[in-house]
Amino acid sequence: MMYLLALTALLMLSCETQAQKKTQSPVSLIVLGTVQDGGSPHIGCKRDCCADLFKNLDPERKVVSLGIVDHENQKTYLFEATPDMSTQLKALKSYAGLEAETPDGIFLTHAHIGHYTGLMYLGREALGAHQVPVYAMPKMKAFLENNGPWSQLVALGNMDLIEMSDKRVVELTPNLTVTPFTVPHRDEFSETVGFKIFGPTKSVLFIPDIDKWHKWEESIAEEIRKVDFAFLDASFFDGKEINNRDIAEIPHPFVIESMELFASLPTSEKEKIHFTHLNHTNPLLDKTSDASQSVRDSGYKVAQFHQKVGL
Repeated sequence: MMYLLALTALLMLSCETQAQKKTQSPVSLIVLGTVQDGGSPHIGCKRDCCADLFKNLDPERKVVSLGIVDHENQKTYLFEATPDMSTQLKALKSYAGLEAETPDGIFLTHAHIGHYTGLMYLGREALGAHQVPVYAMPKMKAFLENNGPWSQLVALGNMDLIEMSDKRVVELTPNLTVTPFTVPHRDEFSETVGFKIFGPTKSVLFIPDIDKWHKWEESIAEEIRKVDFAFLDASFFDGKEINNRDIAEIPHPFVIESMELFASLPTSEKEKIHFTHLNHTNPLLDKTSDASQSVRDSGYKVAQFHQKVGL
């Protein structure tokens, strides 16, 4: 009897696994981080938002990143090389169910610390990787080639820099293409881009950093209309949380500004929007906060660690 029960359980599990494979999208996106460059808890932070986290780290507080898996072609791609890249790559590998420890490509948006410094783990002091494809815009590519320690990663063949062009499609697999586009931001060392990611049936807009929506030559509302999911810069909920800094030096769209801008959008468009790149002071990091509730009540979403969507 026990043998029959065990056999029945195995058959049921096999059927469930086969059903999952049949219903699984050919391409999947997984959210690997939602926090602003400095992380959470944030270095030097004395506020309540960090106090408990220094004592009890939250494993979901990872710097902003997306992972893409093409299940049919057994390829993985990482968007942003963050200081949390080690654990993010392991999570991407686990989700993909593949053996490779490194992805088939890393896409960079710009040269601010949360978006490219994870490349250091490809070097001889850490992984000693071999020719990991790293996609970068011209100024970003030149910055990495001509400044240490990044230039050493190129010289030793730890990474293979691949130059992208504004609005030019990058074909990765028959199921997957990526298009970079420039956005206005503090470009001290490189240009800044967002990405459009296209799977077989659905598409994603990814803009983790931008100064203000009105500075961009494109209409963000129109760009949202063209895609199925939009992961957008929400560094600060409002100006109150950064009253100790000059916002002119670190401009981003406040969440309250974005919600006002998008207020006239139909519900179907608002539901596409997932706020991400949250500063350690941002109350949206607390799912129980009034701010988080107000965002959800208004029809928007807040990106969640390990959130998965099919493309």
